[in-house]
Amino acid sequence: MKATFFTFLAILCIVTITTGDILFQENFDDAGWESRWVKAYPKKDEGLDGEWGWTAGKFYADKDNKGLQTTQDARFYTISAEFPKEFSNLDKTLVLQYTVKFEQNIDCGGGYVKLFPAALDQEKLNSESDYNIMFGPDICGSSTRKVHVIFSHDGKNHLIKKNIPAETDEFTHLYRLVVSPDNTYKVYVDGNLKESGSLEQDWDILPPKQIQDPDAKKPSDWVDEKEIADPEDTKPEGWDDIPKEIADPDATKPSDWDDDLDGEWEAPVIPNPEYKGEWKPKMIPNPDFKGEWIHPLIDNPNFKPNPTLYAYPSFKYIGIDVWQVKSGTIFDNILITDNESDADKWVTEWQSIKDAEKKSYDEQKEQERKRLEEERKQAEANKQDEAEDEDDGKDEDDVKDEEDVKEDEEEKDEL
Repeated sequence: MKATFFTFLAILCIVTITTGDILFQENFDDAGWESRWVKAYPKKDEGLDGEWGWTAGKFYADKDNKGLQTTQDARFYTISAEFPKEFSNLDKTLVLQYTVKFEQNIDCGGGYVKLFPAALDQEKLNSESDYNIMFGPDICGSSTRKVHVIFSHDGKNHLIKKNIPAETDEFTHLYRLVVSPDNTYKVYVDGNLKESGSLEQDWDILPPKQIQDPDAKKPSDWVDEKEIADPEDTKPEGWDDIPKEIADPDATKPSDWDDDLDGEWEAPVIPNPEYKGEWKPKMIPNPDFKGEWIHPLIDNPNFKPNPTLYAYPSFKYIGIDVWQVKSGTIFDNILITDNESDADKWVTEWQSIKDAEKKSYDEQKEQERKRLEEERKQAEANKQDEAEDEDDGKDEDDVKDEEDVKEDEEEKDEL
């Protein structure tokens, strides 16, 4: 009985440790997604709002496993969904995870999501709407291929100071952000830890802990030149007598040159191989060098540690607010929870999806290759048939011409 009781306690502990609250989940598994998501049209006047599609894409693991897709090139896409209930992440871990698939071989566009407070007006959502966190990949050419992690504080959006590379191929990738109550964060891509650290150190949200002492000044006699000109070095005799350019010794006066008409001929000049440039004394170590002067630091009187830097009092909505030059991005499998183990469970499923996607992609590419090969062969066959028909036509014309000539000759003989 005692052993059974402790076994029960152990199982209870495991359940408590490995499960958390699912705060929001969206897999776009049914057509009812449109009733759960609110579209906004901030670019209506310019006609630049894009329409969303609901599809598994061109290649997939399961045709019924659909996601939200951008469908029109050079458009803004704006949409949001409300959480079952408003929450705060104070004293809790916040885990945001979702998949994004750039099956269009994206050239420039966003694949990120935003978490908003309760103050958001969903129908008026636009790029200027205040958000708490923005997270996910952003691609534009070869210069921008990164994962954004942006925290908003006091009306200002703070970008991470580290560079986190984004995936740019055509397959589904899994992005996860974890924000912990100890003011630390982690970023995972495809289940692999890509970056982690401190909110204080990797963002300029708080003033710096230390600043340069405003009262400290470099001493007037401080010598910070590492080298000086050698005072004993002298310019070689005749150095300045060497011209920079000389007459080309290989040049000859043209045979048709007329001194009376063309003037006295002068050979063109060329760089002088003996010229050494302006003379400068050699440099030697400065015996008075004291090293680079370092401005002393003092504690910043404006710095105040914030143990709840990670926390927001209100999370109520998730939204997608992106611009895309080439459409086709698919957003799916959105999960917000307070326990990483909930997100970990999805990594294995994502891997199976990606493997099946790759198989589907390769099969389609092979079919496309065969189709193009057949079209090429057919085009060559058609070209050959046309050439043969043209030759046959020429033969018929030649026979007719010969018959006409023969008739003309016979008529001449009769006359």
